[in-house]
Amino acid sequence: MAVYLIGTLDTKGTETDFVREQLRACGVAEIVVVDAGCLGEPQIAADITRETVFELAGTSLAKVRAAGDRGAAITLAAQGVAELIAQRHATGAVDAVLGLGGSAGTTIATSAMRRLPVGIPKLMVSTLASGQVRPYVGDKDILMLNAVVDIAGINRISRAVLGNAARAMAGMVNLNGSEEPIDDKPLIAATMFGVTTPCIEQARSVLEEAGYEVLVFHATGNGGEAMESLISDGLIAGVLDITTTELADELVGGVLSAGPDRLTAAGRAGIPQVISVGATDMVNFGPVESIPDEFADRQFYVHNPTVTLMRTTPEENGRLGEEIACKAAAATGPVKILLPLQGVSAIDAEGQPFDDPVARAALFESIHAHCGAVDVLEIDRHINDAEFATGAATALLDILRSRKTSAPPGGAGG
Repeated sequence: MAVYLIGTLDTKGTETDFVREQLRACGVAEIVVVDAGCLGEPQIAADITRETVFELAGTSLAKVRAAGDRGAAITLAAQGVAELIAQRHATGAVDAVLGLGGSAGTTIATSAMRRLPVGIPKLMVSTLASGQVRPYVGDKDILMLNAVVDIAGINRISRAVLGNAARAMAGMVNLNGSEEPIDDKPLIAATMFGVTTPCIEQARSVLEEAGYEVLVFHATGNGGEAMESLISDGLIAGVLDITTTELADELVGGVLSAGPDRLTAAGRAGIPQVISVGATDMVNFGPVESIPDEFADRQFYVHNPTVTLMRTTPEENGRLGEEIACKAAAATGPVKILLPLQGVSAIDAEGQPFDDPVARAALFESIHAHCGAVDVLEIDRHINDAEFATGAATALLDILRSRKTSAPPGGAGG
């Protein structure tokens, strides 16, 4: 099992060597040390040199050193290491990646880790691991281990942390589960929020009874990104995109955006999808005091002390409807849009704080106006009603069954 160990060997050479020896002591037979350093001289020899890293980034070590720009050097090192790992993984040479560093080392090593599919062990020992790590983790299964002290020498604390990192990685690569083949069911991706949970729970039971495995993604930005990534990796047979709330955060400026490419991967891949408008009545912010002043006159609902929801306006709903419809219309595969006429979330229902028939009408009318040839089905139920959930699941099953003769279930992408 080949573990790629990434470090800036001009500043973290001693520590990288310590981790390499710990990995060897744990029975890891093949360790490939990658030097991602630049400005100083390496403290230990690397299996893959910095010259190779910068060549893969389309430049040379001499040019990077001549420029003397540390920020640019880090960016190029990240590009080079990411390309190296991607190329080696494509040949089956990468079984795991372990990185260690501060802000520069974390940026470099996690750039490579994010190029790998889910399931390949990825461990980053970082001085940034106790803070906001989404920029480094992204939509991948990267394990972040807090270094506690700076990675600057082997001492009582770093010895324990780095030793644990090596043992954790050794465990992941040496104890990788049963070799017996698993009869995997085809995968359905579904999106859920707390306010659409009853819908997804009911729909999931219908899909599982039909022989599918359902992966539920929490629509918190990272969840939507992860789903789009797995679809792009070819792992998903169909998509039940009930909860498209992340589009509202991207449009209005909330904290749970999944980026502008949300709701595009399935369309590009031609994967069957059923789309709805779950939780598009809300934009997500943190505590009340964190909400930008520009929204001071808006309608809010305090979900809990750390989450505040803002009701989307009819104008915003019109724009959301256009975006959803246009992305659906651009899909290369079969797609259907389902509209719950009685409300799009648990708090958008009669008597609830975000009940707004005018905003819903703007959303629905915009979808109809921009959907082109996409089939749009109105269901006179609330999104969390069992009838709507069953209808959504059944609609997706109908599409999947209609394609069964050309792509029968039985594999992940079946």
